[in-house]
Amino acid sequence: MTEARMSEVKNPALGSFCWVELATTDQAAAKKFYTQLFDWRINDVPIGPDSYYTMLQIEGKDVAALHQQSKEEQSQRVPPHWMTYVAVASADESVSKASSLGGKVILAAFDVFDAGRMAVLQDPTGAIFSVWQGGKHKGTGISGAAGTLCWADLSTPDPQRAGQFYSDLFGWKMMKEDEDPSHNYIHIVNLEEFIGGIPPAAHLNPNTPPHWLAYFAVTDCDATAAKAKELGATFHLAPMTMENVGRMAVLADPQGAGFAIFQASPRG
Repeated sequence: MTEARMSEVKNPALGSFCWVELATTDQAAAKKFYTQLFDWRINDVPIGPDSYYTMLQIEGKDVAALHQQSKEEQSQRVPPHWMTYVAVASADESVSKASSLGGKVILAAFDVFDAGRMAVLQDPTGAIFSVWQGGKHKGTGISGAAGTLCWADLSTPDPQRAGQFYSDLFGWKMMKEDEDPSHNYIHIVNLEEFIGGIPPAAHLNPNTPPHWLAYFAVTDCDATAAKAKELGATFHLAPMTMENVGRMAVLADPQGAGFAIFQASPRG
């Protein structure tokens, strides 16, 4: 992870994490929690009778979104979760390629009005993610600011298989920190930019399903974590320091959706 500088994003690079979206059991409560935590502004976009899609903004730029889970998802006991989106040139081609590489299609490619085209996929080890072919909406409109997506970690029991899948699908490079598998964190590099990582499987909770974990940039990890707790969040991992990298914490919002916060080291 590196310290980022705020910049406008007009066209997210292909293969980058271009969007992040919360599916929650209580849209109103989630809006209250996150707007107080990250100072996000909201823009509710009607998407149907008595339903809306909440755009979350910083300085007038879209940075994330949240929506109410469908009754079907809730009946299936799908937990509240943050979904990461990867920018692609063609959602349909990504679906076909993912399938050929051993992935599973959760939702085939479909148009989201005129905003873009997307699909929901599952990698061979079980983690779910989405691909986004931008139309009028390219994705996040700003990066490097507090409250923006800055990183994503993949929790998987088989880092090698997952890494090969994503490398073949998106052209990502997988860079190992160390050859010792017990502490070998794998960095994900897209077009020379470090965008995420895969922790060693030995460090994972075997009872937690494979998943992507979204990290949001903050200026003060401890203060943000304390505020989150006051607002009803719980800790999966209390604030901790990674030497020469920064300080981070992993939380669950009041509805149970997991996310992480990261404060970059001045030298990180």
